[in-house]
Amino acid sequence: MATGTLYIVATPIGNLEDITLRALRVLREVDIVLCEDTRQTKKLLERHGIANKQFTTYNEHRSGKNIESIFSWLEKGKNLALVSDAGTPGISDPGSRLVSEVHERFGGAVSVVPIPGPNAAITALSAAGAPSSDFLFLGFLPHKKGREKLFREIAAASRTVVFYESPHRILKTLSSLTKHLAEGREVTVARELTKIHEEVVRGEAANALVFFEKNKEKVRGEFVVIVAP
Repeated sequence: MATGTLYIVATPIGNLEDITLRALRVLREVDIVLCEDTRQTKKLLERHGIANKQFTTYNEHRSGKNIESIFSWLEKGKNLALVSDAGTPGISDPGSRLVSEVHERFGGAVSVVPIPGPNAAITALSAAGAPSSDFLFLGFLPHKKGREKLFREIAAASRTVVFYESPHRILKTLSSLTKHLAEGREVTVARELTKIHEEVVRGEAANALVFFEKNKEKVRGEFVVIVAP
């Protein structure tokens, strides 16, 4: 029996025009779209004239309730597209667990096909001017346990370090970086990438901290922080 294909489709991180022609074709052609939030994905598809798709929510932390349905669809030859709300599934977004379980369940019988596209870390790096041929990506930092130790490790890093931060913790993060980084160490803070209020702030951590403390209205959205070596 022919099995289906699981496509891992990167979607825009803000601007809905940032999607590839290949991604749009795959989203039109697949039988079912697996998504974090059906409302977000429907907005994207409607923007590009894709209608009458079957959606199902895939939640990495509660995948047990629908993982068997996904397996069943693949066994029946259905082609599926996995998307997250924004960016590339599996990269600090849901997806890696599903891909792992599909590989374990089906081996090579089911093709897992990546459809590349937007990623906030890479987008920020391209505008930061920091060395990027060799960098360390940390995703989202832990909320509490181990944060200060991690900042010490970032300060000692011999390569560019990239991580994500929320608006609730960005000021504390910049404060910690100010404490641990040597004078002259360059930090880039990119927020709301590809959106209307996109902004890239470069300089020492202390300068970035003062900037956002003075402009509290800009402490919103999603942040990418880049620490140069």
